[in-house]
Amino acid sequence: MSRRIIHISVGIVIFLLSVNLNAKSKKSLQPAILKSEDYKCYIDYFNRMEDENIVQAIPNSESWNWLKTNIPLFDCPQDNFEEMFYYRWWTLRKHIKETPQGYVFTEFLVKRSYADKYNMIACAIGHHIYEARWLHDQQYLDQYLHLWYRGNDGDPMKKLYKFSSWTSDALYNRYLVNKDVKYLLDMFPDMEKDYQVWLADRYHKKSGLFWQHDVKDGMEEMISGGRKVENERPTINSYMFGNSMALANMAKMANDTAKEKYYLAMADSIKERVLQKLWNPEISFFETVKPSGEYAHVREAIGYLPWYFNLPTDNYEEAWRQLVDEQGFNASFGITTAERRHPEFRTHGCCKCEWDGAIWPFTTSQTLVALANLLNNYDQSVMNDSVYFRNMEVYVESQYYRGRPYIGEYLDETTGYWLKGDQERSRYYNHSTFNDLIITGLVGLRPRADEVIEINPLIPDGKWDYFCLDNVLYHGKIVSIVWDKDGSIYKKGKGLSLFINGKKVAHSDNLERIIYQD
Repeated sequence: MSRRIIHISVGIVIFLLSVNLNAKSKKSLQPAILKSEDYKCYIDYFNRMEDENIVQAIPNSESWNWLKTNIPLFDCPQDNFEEMFYYRWWTLRKHIKETPQGYVFTEFLVKRSYADKYNMIACAIGHHIYEARWLHDQQYLDQYLHLWYRGNDGDPMKKLYKFSSWTSDALYNRYLVNKDVKYLLDMFPDMEKDYQVWLADRYHKKSGLFWQHDVKDGMEEMISGGRKVENERPTINSYMFGNSMALANMAKMANDTAKEKYYLAMADSIKERVLQKLWNPEISFFETVKPSGEYAHVREAIGYLPWYFNLPTDNYEEAWRQLVDEQGFNASFGITTAERRHPEFRTHGCCKCEWDGAIWPFTTSQTLVALANLLNNYDQSVMNDSVYFRNMEVYVESQYYRGRPYIGEYLDETTGYWLKGDQERSRYYNHSTFNDLIITGLVGLRPRADEVIEINPLIPDGKWDYFCLDNVLYHGKIVSIVWDKDGSIYKKGKGLSLFINGKKVAHSDNLERIIYQD
């Protein structure tokens, strides 16, 4: 839909709350619109529907008390969206594990033989940071990341580099929410060392691109892949571009001009080579390149990863037409990991972690971040908010199994059947994001480094008459976003409104982008 941009500013200087809120000020920051107790019924239901055979730091019996003090609240007319929002917070809480060295987030609840100490797996660290950055208590992420990078007698954990990662990018994007400069700069040296490991181990100097085995991207058995093949992939190259930009921002914050220039130069170099070498103009898509220098000749959803980090210019949006093409990535139960027209689509058998077409929430969430970036940050006419909303709707619908909310490893694209759904290892798989997509994509709170608050809901006109995202701790303040078409639901007036610490500061009659500056 066509959107106007509303710029709102006031001349009054408002004293900003410190990120490190004292106990008194924390207590005063409460939801402005919604009441926490109205959503306790979801948690009670989730607690009743399972046998709690694995308990970590916060058991089901304590889940509601923990959740109501830690999570944003969400209300909307589509019940499954609302239910899934609370379910995904409830499941994320299950993965918080207390160890002798601090809190960590696990990926599987059951122990895995290839995991590091405390059952830690590095593959989804980026997802864990993006999702958990919205928790009010950030000690869990603080300790988790310190443990990964310093928990081995001051050194990184032994299996940290088993998988590609976009940790520096995720850390910087977490800073955009909590503005904790001290912690970010504390981690800056660790992130620099991390960068140099990948540069030394996975960089082809001749091509100027990074390479990776598909299995070490966490994406084994891809059509383009190979467990031992040194392919130059959109994954690791997009990650390293994002990490380069994040490190440049950290260096700038540390007043280190030389390092800032170095990382910006690296980002420019990676970007140039991705656009030149990974973009296949014959099929208008970012592709994997094999050691021979030839394209893999298959479109895979990882080709959307460059937009996750805002890498492409405005000349590559044609690739997104494949997202809505039923011969491309558009299937009944979500975004397939490979194009459906390819002769090798779903040919690797079943239930051994195949990324040759089946739907993986890991990739779905990455693609939806990329799509939200396209819609927010690019001048294009290929995609619109209806496409984003429908893909979010299908993502919600896919997260059910035997009639109950469920998040697992991967699922059949035509039946919605979870391919490891009857295995204990798959239950509550912490390998994707969902609530971050609701906050930054659907409702559209776009984290920024300045004190401008930008919201741009990706909800088509006429789809929802109301919604409310409340109790969002952002830059040390409680942000509430309300859409009430006729003002009858929340009694706060008609239209789209932004509240900060309970005070309405911006408004539009229409569902459109609002940019508010103190």
